[in-house]
Amino acid sequence: MSTFPTSVTCTSLSFAWPDGTAVFDDLQVAFGPGRTGLVGLNGSGKSTLLKLIAGELTPADGTVRVAGEVGYLPQSVTLDTGLRVDEALGVAATRAALHAIEAGDAAEEHFDVVGDDWDVEERTLATLGELGLGHIDLDRTIGEVSGGESVLLRLAALLLRRPDVLLLDEPTNNLDLYARRRLYAAVEAWSGVMVVVSHDRELLDLVDQIADLRSGEVTWYGGNFAAYEDALAGEQDAAERMVRVAEADMKKQKRELVDAQVTLARRKRYGQKMFDQKREPRAVMRVRKRTAQVSAGKYRILHEEKLADAKERLDDAVDAVRDDDEIRVDLPYTAVPPGRTVLTLLDLELKYGARVDGGFDLRGPERIALIGRNGAGKTTLLRTIAGELDAVSGEVQAHVPLRFLPQRLDVLEDELSVVENVARFAPAATNNRIRARLARFLFKGAKADQPVATLSGGERFRAALAALMLAEPAPQLLMLDEPTNNLDMASVRQLTSALESYEGALIVASHDMPFLESLGITRTLLLEGGELKEIGREAVGYPS
Repeated sequence: MSTFPTSVTCTSLSFAWPDGTAVFDDLQVAFGPGRTGLVGLNGSGKSTLLKLIAGELTPADGTVRVAGEVGYLPQSVTLDTGLRVDEALGVAATRAALHAIEAGDAAEEHFDVVGDDWDVEERTLATLGELGLGHIDLDRTIGEVSGGESVLLRLAALLLRRPDVLLLDEPTNNLDLYARRRLYAAVEAWSGVMVVVSHDRELLDLVDQIADLRSGEVTWYGGNFAAYEDALAGEQDAAERMVRVAEADMKKQKRELVDAQVTLARRKRYGQKMFDQKREPRAVMRVRKRTAQVSAGKYRILHEEKLADAKERLDDAVDAVRDDDEIRVDLPYTAVPPGRTVLTLLDLELKYGARVDGGFDLRGPERIALIGRNGAGKTTLLRTIAGELDAVSGEVQAHVPLRFLPQRLDVLEDELSVVENVARFAPAATNNRIRARLARFLFKGAKADQPVATLSGGERFRAALAALMLAEPAPQLLMLDEPTNNLDMASVRQLTSALESYEGALIVASHDMPFLESLGITRTLLLEGGELKEIGREAVGYPS
């Protein structure tokens, strides 16, 4: 790493998508040493900003200056399955040259390739070990490792390069709990400039400061995510108090304007009466009338200006209050009586080797957390219960209507609008009924007519959730596979509030422990070594 202080500076940065949709207009932001958590609503431009800094996108205007080398871990990591692990890590050439020298080949080009990197293998193995990948041989191919391991391999490649600036975009997506712990340790140990985009609370609690990207501007908060939430809550309390003060002032100014208009009307009637009775010379009366009119005009204008000022203060106060609406769900037909059998699994053997020995029953409105390492078979189990995959042997008996929301959110048709997609799941419902219920999922007016292909990630998830929860018959068993992947904090809160109101049974596969804790989980099932077993909360490190 270079010895001079590293930083990223974006000056007058502007960027728009090819269809003209503006993302940034004259953005000014700089990132200095330390770990920065970049947060904001879905669609606010967090991933776009990282791509601009990494040089993967070109700004329409403005400049991006980076002091030092940049390492970038994108949200979607795709590695060639035919690559060897050492090739993916970027150390294959150095390693080959080192082996040639050790075998007695003293060709000068081998020494040029190695340079000063004589400990390349030791460093590589040490880095892999720190990330929990010590069992992976450097000569294996990428196709032999799991998806979560490939993410950590990409991170290992960046760490081996020792860049000055490290950019991480949702790095814990699709990582199991064990892999997340390894990544957290790597983040804690990082000493350069780091900018991390994430919805993972545990990861964001490791950063030094929070950069909140909202409406094309960045607001800074010192400390980790917990400190940010406390500061934000204080700001919102103050903003809401200002709204109440501004509303009271607005009402006062409206009353004073009405009172002023009444007073002016009285003066006008009195002046007209004096004029009609001709108690003074006509010329004097005309002067008095003109003076009164001028005075009345100033009086009226003064109160109108006060009212306009009060309205502007109210508008400013309202703008300062965040409007991250909550989903409201009222679906009485999803309720499941306590004790009623919802799902039965009998001696179930799944594709790819996982199994459920004996019998398993889900009863009443239970809330099940399904956890396990990447590749353990959680998605396979959910897809088998949903009827998307056939079991090798055994039985799946669903005793109530069920719905399954997969990670890919492919339950929606991209070319159809949100309303049309929901209508596919509830064909007997009227258009007005669908729209009224969609409003509770924050799709109101023209938003409900938007094609699904144009929705942000968070909106698409909300639309998919609405389609399943508004389906007819109403689902009394809802199964979700990694539902918080790619959701911003507001969307996670919206999802949590929706599931709090859901009265049916729930099975959620997730590595997001704080999210699972917020759902009021009643049982935790671990899929490990091909077997499904119930475990206690302490076994998975739940917050106490």
